[in-house]
Amino acid sequence: MKNLLIICSLFASLSVAAQFGNFNRNSPWDASWICVPDAGENAPGLYLFRKTIDIKSVPGQFVIYVSADNRYKLYVNEVLVSIGSAQGDLGHWNYEALDIAPFLKTGENIVSAKVWNEGNLRPVSQFSFRTGFLLQGTNDETKQLNTNETWKCLEDKSYTPLRQSVRGYYAAGAGDKVDMNLAVKGWNSVDFDDSGWEKAKPVFERQVRGMGFMARGGWSLTPSILPPMELTYQRLASTRKTENVSVPSSFPAKKTKITVPANTTATILLDQAYLTNAYPTLIFSGGKNSTLVITYAEGLYNEAGAKDNRNEIEGKTISGRQDTVISDGSQNQEFTSLNWRTYRYVELKAETDDLPLVIEDFYGTFTGYPLEMNAKLVSDIDELNTIMEIGWRTARLCAVDTYMDCPYYERLQYIGDTRIQIMITYYNSGDDRLPKNAINLFDNSRQKDGYTLSRYPDTQNQVIPTYSLWHVNTLYDYLMHGKDNTFLKTKLLGSRQILNYFISYIAEDGSLKNVPGWNFTDWVPDWRMGVAPMAEDGSSALMDLQLLLALQSAVILERSEGSEEFAVLYEKIARSLEQTIRDKYWDESRKLFADTPLKDKFSQHANSLAILAGLATESTAFEMGKLMLSDTTLAPASIYFKYYLHLALAKAGLGDNYLNWLDIWRKNIDLGLTTWGETSEVETTRSDCHAWGSSPNVEFFRIVLGVESDAPYFKKVKITPNLGSIEKIGGEIPHPSGKVVVNYRQTRKGLQAEINLPGDVNGSFVWKGKSYALKGGSNKLDISTAP
Repeated sequence: MKNLLIICSLFASLSVAAQFGNFNRNSPWDASWICVPDAGENAPGLYLFRKTIDIKSVPGQFVIYVSADNRYKLYVNEVLVSIGSAQGDLGHWNYEALDIAPFLKTGENIVSAKVWNEGNLRPVSQFSFRTGFLLQGTNDETKQLNTNETWKCLEDKSYTPLRQSVRGYYAAGAGDKVDMNLAVKGWNSVDFDDSGWEKAKPVFERQVRGMGFMARGGWSLTPSILPPMELTYQRLASTRKTENVSVPSSFPAKKTKITVPANTTATILLDQAYLTNAYPTLIFSGGKNSTLVITYAEGLYNEAGAKDNRNEIEGKTISGRQDTVISDGSQNQEFTSLNWRTYRYVELKAETDDLPLVIEDFYGTFTGYPLEMNAKLVSDIDELNTIMEIGWRTARLCAVDTYMDCPYYERLQYIGDTRIQIMITYYNSGDDRLPKNAINLFDNSRQKDGYTLSRYPDTQNQVIPTYSLWHVNTLYDYLMHGKDNTFLKTKLLGSRQILNYFISYIAEDGSLKNVPGWNFTDWVPDWRMGVAPMAEDGSSALMDLQLLLALQSAVILERSEGSEEFAVLYEKIARSLEQTIRDKYWDESRKLFADTPLKDKFSQHANSLAILAGLATESTAFEMGKLMLSDTTLAPASIYFKYYLHLALAKAGLGDNYLNWLDIWRKNIDLGLTTWGETSEVETTRSDCHAWGSSPNVEFFRIVLGVESDAPYFKKVKITPNLGSIEKIGGEIPHPSGKVVVNYRQTRKGLQAEINLPGDVNGSFVWKGKSYALKGGSNKLDISTAP
């Protein structure tokens, strides 16, 4: 286990300079992509590579670049030092920069890699050109590790990718089937005899410089901007159920031996107690040709196919993603999955032959993007702290080398989900590397007509036009909360192309019509496939409103970082669209915006976006907000779209009631979820972990504490608390220049507020409609309630 953990502490603090050293990564590379001779280019399989080097004296740094297709695990002297490559596409194939000096020793050293290809069972997010491995040194000493014919290689015949049978849409790749009878034991040790191994075969004779480095017809390499993923030892909590085997009470919380008798089918149901992402490790002995099936699940299913309360197991069965392992009968065999699994529950099912099988241990190694919680909510309301904890866990499980909608089923980075996840990162962590990575990937997904794909990386090219519009708003979010204007400037061309595409679908009446693709808005039960109502001519208030919001964001983006000409153009189109929306969709009798020109269908969604777009006066928005909460005929926002609903209600002046709007989160808690479910139908929701539901991790700070950016790059702050009946609360959030700290005490006499801002930041504090100036540093306000 220590081999899995060392990477975190040693690599996490490496600076960019330390990673790249003095090597010019824009010069031609000497290394070749290599493969196992005679292995199919795209055949599923596990491939082993190794090279021995002799080091007279361990240097202070030993920096190398590493990449593989599909994925790799790199070892130095049997210690796992890197897992990759971070996801991209063939035109933007990531390589990792590593300093492996801490793992080297004087004398003989072995550097080795597992590379695997899941073939046509690979995840939908996984691009592939062909199986290959690449390692490039950065100076004369490290170049002795360059991949070429001096590397030895072998196909590990013990591995087969296992097709999965999972309820609901599944896109997360294969399971592992491993026959230990065929495994190559000790393959990455220094004293292993590799004389029978083949020389590696170069995939290409040479490499040609392109954008990054273009291997002929293959990968265009780019350095990953991400840090190493976290790896943390993690034991499961308890055994919930057994059949045909005796399990000591100490297992699995502690390492404990369990003997499965010969000629027995035994099952052990384990409970992590909360959902996690981890590499599971199973250690076992004996029981030659016994089969072990490991099933991973977020929750168990009743006879009706519902999960109901996730803590309950009686009358329920497990189904889901699986791995299969066959024992060779030896002692202390070890299986660790190639990729990580998501689970709360794990079932170990052992079928023995004529010999007993001993399960020596089972545990996990948590993995994820190394997000740090740098926000703090100070409250004696326990429920808020619980919601924060669950929301943070959800956000973390949906963030690895990309953001993802859900870790169990899809592992796909959707723009709609990611916009919210990025805001959680800004408000809770302040680390902008994963947001920038997401923005890069979405920008890379743009098609020849200008729009982005709905999710990326995505080998299926799914198109959700509404998500392409959200991408423009995501760029605006970076403008307001990020810190790298040089980065943002490079994304304006993409924003312009997206808007140009949608503007081309504006009809003579000024409304968007018949935009091709899956025009998803939200999972409303009465909306087919989540598409908001449309008129026969293809017009829709939701489509028009999203375009308007994107145009409004683009005006601010262009004025700050781009072109005044584009800002004026977008402003003109936005003003025209505003009038079109008012004329077509406003229903004077109901005092709400309708979903279509027929004005026969209404939703919280259209009215939320109308308020956010500024289409209602302050008094009208307030009345709209009250109707949005009371009128049950409106199509309701799911846990996802409540992000926009709650922002709109706060803008309408109803933010003091925010804590009354959290019933769906309370329902998740009541039903035993430890992360937020995908939809508002919690009992039957497919996924138990969707970070688009973690919006309270933003709104406790943005709505309740009232802290929001009021200028590009958070140079100014606007603080408008919505405390309701809360008497005492405080907190802090990360800021590009430090942190923003607030503390409030509310009494019948008024409000006492203490606010600390970074020294280079000023702003305003708004309370009961009155604004007070804030300066950098400490601010104390004592505001009396008017008699």
